[in-house]
Amino acid sequence: MNSKLNIVVRIDLDHKTALVIAKGHITVHSVNALYVVVKRANSLRDGLDLKLDVTHAWVDDEALEMLHTASDTQHLPARIDPQQAPCTISVLAPRRTQTPARRDLVAA
Repeated sequence: MNSKLNIVVRIDLDHKTALVIAKGHITVHSVNALYVVVKRANSLRDGLDLKLDVTHAWVDDEALEMLHTASDTQHLPARIDPQQAPCTISVLAPRRTQTPARRDLVAA
């Protein structure tokens, strides 16, 4: 898998929807780049229904937790959006099985 982050945004302003597709490796550091793109997309129209598709990315557990927190609170982190504009974001993530390290521990 390529570790370089690749982000594509598809927006339908008529239907108030946006799809942010991320591929590559998402870490606790690179997740900030996703937040910035989401913030920019969210600012295009009030009430935008935003979906963040990371199904084809490798997302570190901590970064995935950060994305789910933004989804649950419907706000981006204050360092990214100091005004705390409402952000309806749904995270589309792959279903995770055990990570290789955990599999090795279970097998031992």
